[in-house]
Amino acid sequence: MEFTENLSKLSEQGEKKKDIKSQKWAIVSLASIPLIMTLGNSMLIPVLPAIEKKLGISSFQSSMIITVYSIVAIILIPIAGYLSDRFGRKLIIIPSLAIAAVGGTVSGWASWKVGDPYTMILIGRVLQGIGAAGAAPIVLPLVGDMFQKESDVSSTLGVIETSNTLGKVLSPILGAFLAGVIWFLPFFSIPVFCAVSIILIIFLVHSPKSKEEPKPFKDFMKDVKQIFRANGRWLLAIFAIGAVFMFVLFGVLFYLSSMLEDTYNIKNVKKGLVLALPLGALCTASFISGKVIKENLVLMKWITLIGALLAAAAIFALRFSDNLVFMLAVFFISGIGIGMSLPCLDAMITEGIEKEERGAITSLYSSMRFIGVAAGPPIIAIWMKGNQQTMFYFLAGLSLAAALLTFKAIKPEKNEEQ
Repeated sequence: MEFTENLSKLSEQGEKKKDIKSQKWAIVSLASIPLIMTLGNSMLIPVLPAIEKKLGISSFQSSMIITVYSIVAIILIPIAGYLSDRFGRKLIIIPSLAIAAVGGTVSGWASWKVGDPYTMILIGRVLQGIGAAGAAPIVLPLVGDMFQKESDVSSTLGVIETSNTLGKVLSPILGAFLAGVIWFLPFFSIPVFCAVSIILIIFLVHSPKSKEEPKPFKDFMKDVKQIFRANGRWLLAIFAIGAVFMFVLFGVLFYLSSMLEDTYNIKNVKKGLVLALPLGALCTASFISGKVIKENLVLMKWITLIGALLAAAAIFALRFSDNLVFMLAVFFISGIGIGMSLPCLDAMITEGIEKEERGAITSLYSSMRFIGVAAGPPIIAIWMKGNQQTMFYFLAGLSLAAALLTFKAIKPEKNEEQ
């Protein structure tokens, strides 16, 4: 009898270890999605000057290669979120990755074979935006579905956010390297990356099935409205803070990228390596923050507040000097501030919403972040032609506003009571 009990315990321990190992590979698979989607967009930024020369287009036309991707994603992300709630996360993610792969292929093929490929490149980028809308944002609710313990959810979201920021670190380096071989090679890299991710998701990610029947759209919208009536204050605050952080991050990156090339004559892969320094700080801070916060909502609030204040102070300091080492130190500190805050926002919004509506709510949050990504570079580009001092005040003021929103609107104690 004792032998049988011991054997049973060993079997249970073996199954547990197997589950843990399976979850680790599932996390790696999920993390590949934001990594690929970030690479698919951000690694084209250092390539745009080469595209302008090859195609004979203006800088505004080349910026549309980035913009159309983001605009399509902003519009379609909430729809993808609802569909994932209704039909299942993997059923939306896998076809979306396939569409993104097709988009990369269309843009690459047009660049290679078509005489005047600009329009076809934009069509391919629209397809990539459609794919991005149904892939990366759905990862957040899927993590919430897969893990029961809030600490596991927070830790995994930290890994996902780290993967996202890692994509930003690698993108300028990888984009410049691939374009150095053949200028349109970055487009062709997307279907390769997407194919790898599709295989990983199919075989290594097991999304739990909902025990309830999916709600009709009318009932679903009633539930979403009820969520905003009950939690609108802190939800809208997180939406706004996420948009501000992305606006500040991509605006600052655009400014630094322009300064490196125009003022310091640092270009191509060397520029990518310099840009990787503050982005590396962002990536590291995201990873550590995701590990530290666990299920502690109060800690998430204070880390977000401190991160926003750190970013505000660092960006305000830019008004004092344009020395390269000083600028890099400032961007390094602001990267830490934003990086430590992002996993907290992901965790608060994922853990605060029921599974049935989680996809739609987190997708709205992702749309707001995309708005920041899309708006930051063009607004900063216009502002750089005028008074840059006011630009620094504006970015620092936005970060300070995010800190105030965090302090005033996010009340973890009250949220837990609801």
